[in-house]
Amino acid sequence: MPMIIDEEFLLSAGAELMNYAVNDVIFKEGDIPKYYFQIKTGTVKINNYHEDGREIIHSVPFDGHCLVESALFIDKTYPVNAVAMTGCEILRLDKNKFLALIGSSPDLMSKLYSYTAERMYYRHVMLNNISAHDPGTKVKRVMESLKSYNQYTSKYSYQFPFTRQQLASLTGLCVETVIRVVKKMEKEKTVRIQNGKIFY
Repeated sequence: MPMIIDEEFLLSAGAELMNYAVNDVIFKEGDIPKYYFQIKTGTVKINNYHEDGREIIHSVPFDGHCLVESALFIDKTYPVNAVAMTGCEILRLDKNKFLALIGSSPDLMSKLYSYTAERMYYRHVMLNNISAHDPGTKVKRVMESLKSYNQYTSKYSYQFPFTRQQLASLTGLCVETVIRVVKKMEKEKTVRIQNGKIFY
């Protein structure tokens, strides 16, 4: 995916290129939003941890995406965490510089708004999917949504990029249930498993 805001444009506005290792926290729930974050390379999970230790993954932005940029427009703390799933290079621009940058460019604001609207659409689809009662339906709908979002169409063309545990965190199911569902989907030839990877 192309960057939401051109890298050189961000750097000329004062952005820094930050490096994060796997499992590094970029920001956490309760932090005050101070920066605009845009992924140059890598994958991040936007999540929450519950008191019982369960993790809920809301979204998994990757190259070109920005991270919870809507929080920069309201006077509230982050309701979620952002954690690196892979090694990441992320452009970080001070909040005030970011607001000045988009305030001076209606085209940039329109582009950012379109991105946010598309992501909200995806979130609503995902919420509808995970509200299904049947675990098999939940897993299949989440896979279908992500495959469609990433613009894959043919059978087995989409390599599902998450572990069974991460799929459990995306669907709100326990990992044992996800393993059972995926095995059943393989028997039904809905998915193909190669070297432990799921192809849908």
